[in-house]
Amino acid sequence: MSTASLIVIGSELTRGIIQDRHGLLVSRELTHIGVHVNEIVAIPDDGSISHVLSALKKNNSIVIVTGGLGPTGDDMTRNAIAESYGVPLVMDEGCMAFLKDRLGERASGANLKQAYIPRGFSVMPNPNGTAPGFYGTDGRTLILALPGPPREMEPMFFNHALPVIRKALELPEGERDEYSSFITAEARLEELMEKCGPGLDWGTRFQDYKISVYVSGADRNARNEAVSRLQTEVGPFRLVPGCLDALDMLVERLKGKNLSLSVAESCSGGLASERLTSRPGASTYFLGGVVSYAPSVKIDVLNVARAVVEEHGVVSAQCARAMADGVRSACASDVSFSITGVAGPDVSEGKPVGTVYLGFSSAFRQTESVMLDFSSWGRDSIRRKAVVAAFILTACYIDGLDPKEIVKEWRNI
Repeated sequence: MSTASLIVIGSELTRGIIQDRHGLLVSRELTHIGVHVNEIVAIPDDGSISHVLSALKKNNSIVIVTGGLGPTGDDMTRNAIAESYGVPLVMDEGCMAFLKDRLGERASGANLKQAYIPRGFSVMPNPNGTAPGFYGTDGRTLILALPGPPREMEPMFFNHALPVIRKALELPEGERDEYSSFITAEARLEELMEKCGPGLDWGTRFQDYKISVYVSGADRNARNEAVSRLQTEVGPFRLVPGCLDALDMLVERLKGKNLSLSVAESCSGGLASERLTSRPGASTYFLGGVVSYAPSVKIDVLNVARAVVEEHGVVSAQCARAMADGVRSACASDVSFSITGVAGPDVSEGKPVGTVYLGFSSAFRQTESVMLDFSSWGRDSIRRKAVVAAFILTACYIDGLDPKEIVKEWRNI
């Protein structure tokens, strides 16, 4: 049986500041393909990788290293691997071109070291960061170096490292389907996956605004049936095929129909606007937003009637609809949505934490609103869920669907 070990680099890990997520992911996936994981070693950013790497190479057919590929002085992974294999570091032209494109004028000095890899090694591209991964072998031990940040490491591991390992071990490429899950908590999602497809291999990759779901095993029909059961458990538009962000769903509608968007936010505190403006080219469809945390701003800036606030409160369907209408009028946009609710105990209006109202307004259909009762895992969790729900339901609203009918089928939120 092939064996592997993992070196996880980071002083934050060894000091207990953050928890290791890479070990669980890598060991689970390698076990699924029949590779025995001997050990997972966490080390600080102090150069100790050299002697750890030398020891692990003697007893493993695969060694995976995460972290230590950045531009700072304590990023020593590439040097340690090159020394261990007795080769120099050489500049990769493709990596250098990518670095200059990504960093522009900052592609100089210490940053340039990220374009160097051990001679004879192959590059694993990193579209989510600046430091590429790389892999190589001395004929006995395959070593793979991946970046440390999860948002960079995890896609690289699934998209590049696993195929490299399969090929090196002459393992057949197993069929694996990928889906994107929204709003459902990871622990609950895993319970539902086991319920809906107990004989299948399920995997998840947690991210801030979605969870990637991987399913393999059995035949395609069995996998499709299990996924269909899982989709029924969570409700429509909550588990979709492929690697997709909820924002993708909304942007696709806006661009496809040449529509402009504005947003009014309360409990989400500008998070929706931040997500929208994080996309290149957002100015072609996003006109602007208003963060109206205080009732006075809702009244004075968004023209929410004082009677609505006094009679129904700011956490209400009436207020959500008025906020959506107000920001659309102020920005002269084609479509708008609003978010108001209780993300923490500071503004409850007698409603439980997790109560959120979303409003939807447009120039071509009636203003709508929905109420969602999110399970509370803290303020940030509720804010993220509210924004994701707003993106999904606004896309549906643009398509002419009724958000109220959709959320009637939503469970496990």
